Amino acid sequence: MVESPSPALAVADDAALVAAQVARGVCRMLLRHDLVAIAEVPLDGGRRADLMAIDARGNIAIVEIKVSRADLMGDGKWTDYLAHCDRYFWAVPTGFDLAPLDMPAFLPERAGLIVADRYDAAIVREARLHPLASATRRKSTLAFARRAARRVIALTDPEGVEPFVRG
Repeated sequence: MVESPSPALAVADDAALVAAQVARGVCRMLLRHDLVAIAEVPLDGGRRADLMAIDARGNIAIVEIKVSRADLMGDGKWTDYLAHCDRYFWAVPTGFDLAPLDMPAFLPERAGLIVADRYDAAIVREARLHPLASATRRKSTLAFARRAARRVIALTDPEGVEPFVRG
């Protein structure tokens, strides 16, 4: 007898699918703005950014994806990301209630806002630039480049790079 998945698993699967679709739309939009992004980027301190992007001038943006109000309201770690980027954005799916993101706790004067679907995205509120210290920028840029290169190598030689891939 095959059991049907629990409703909690179905909701989690739906949320993961929506988050993946938002990430796809955001990456497409960022690329049009000359920013290249990679997903699931480990940061110092044990955090993991949903998306990290870098532009032609070396500015770093972090995008945190939220697909439900509960996910947004329960996130107490997002301010840790601010030390790793010049600009910070929230990204949400089309139809998401944007009102909470205007609350002072979510730093609307600093954090940008992107609304996305699986095909595209739009910046609803631009993120304010807070330049990183040069040493932090250098460290983050090198980590970004090395991580991206490892991921490309893994596409062409998954077995050969597996012992060396750490994110």
